[in-house]
Amino acid sequence: MTMSWLKMKAEEAEYVDHRALHAVISRAFQKLGLPPGEADLSAEVLVLADLRGVDSHGVQNSVRNIYVPQLRSGKINVSPNMRVVHETPSTATVDGHNGMGMVVGRYAMNLAMEKARQVGCGFVSVRNSNHYGMAGYYAMMALPHDMIGMSLTTARSSVVPLGGREPRLGTNPIAVAVPTMDEPPFVFDVATSTVAAQKVAIASISGRELPDGWIADREGRPSNDPKLPRDQRVLLPLGGGTREGGGHKGYGLAVIVDVFSGMLSGAGWSMDVEGYNCGHFFGAWRVDAFRPADEFKRDMDRMIRDLRATPLAAGFDRVYVAGEPDHEMEQERRAHGIPIHKDVLTYLRKLAGELGFEPGI
Repeated sequence: MTMSWLKMKAEEAEYVDHRALHAVISRAFQKLGLPPGEADLSAEVLVLADLRGVDSHGVQNSVRNIYVPQLRSGKINVSPNMRVVHETPSTATVDGHNGMGMVVGRYAMNLAMEKARQVGCGFVSVRNSNHYGMAGYYAMMALPHDMIGMSLTTARSSVVPLGGREPRLGTNPIAVAVPTMDEPPFVFDVATSTVAAQKVAIASISGRELPDGWIADREGRPSNDPKLPRDQRVLLPLGGGTREGGGHKGYGLAVIVDVFSGMLSGAGWSMDVEGYNCGHFFGAWRVDAFRPADEFKRDMDRMIRDLRATPLAAGFDRVYVAGEPDHEMEQERRAHGIPIHKDVLTYLRKLAGELGFEPGI
């Protein structure tokens, strides 16, 4: 969820209904060459990110900076021939034929879930894909089927290994979604860097100073300047730039994501990603392959309630469980609209005009 200090000021935003936002993004993607179904799916992934407060991976930041430029340049194949190139009963490798990341990602996660239905668990690695938006979307696809879902992806190198001063690793997110009975599902979706690169971009718009441990300059010196140009900054691994702070843990997790998403699929690792040619990895576990699903979900509810009931430390007013803030934000934004920065709305209206349709927002 967007950190409170990164939230837009009231005067910077307009509230937009999620259905209207979906419509304009889908229409724009269709005008840029995507078939209607694939455009709708791609818009769905982006708008869900904004609904859940993951503004760094939604319409706010990704449409202008990632998808429109890559669709216009032809870096994204709007007519991909996605195919399985290697397969066993529980595993597969998919060649995404450089298609839209959201389209490739949904295809591969559906395949992982189908394998889980047949044999209890399914794992699918992907090569030749593109930026696929919010990792949690694909993990959450498993929830209605009483499955645990997992989603990993490589990303263009922007993160230094602990002790280094040149980027070698991507932000390489890890997402896991676990079904529950009555409580909101457990949805853990994080970058393996201290912060996602897009949050630095959001901070640069507002001009707010960055917290310690997020970025360094190209000499390895810590920095708090959000306006430090991309080619002059690096992101730090989760835990920051020291072993004492736990930076070796984020570094190791990022490498693990590269192994599963890049090495298993043959996509290569983060150093091989140029904003496209991403590798992904998807997993699905059928809960009833281990124990009755309802028993499991009731126990998940109990664990979540016990965590939430933890006595509070000084300075805190609540204990959250992963996915809970995002769930609450989604309910609020579905009811009251998504706050969109006025500069983003200006861009979307201009884009619609260039593409020949009324934006409706």
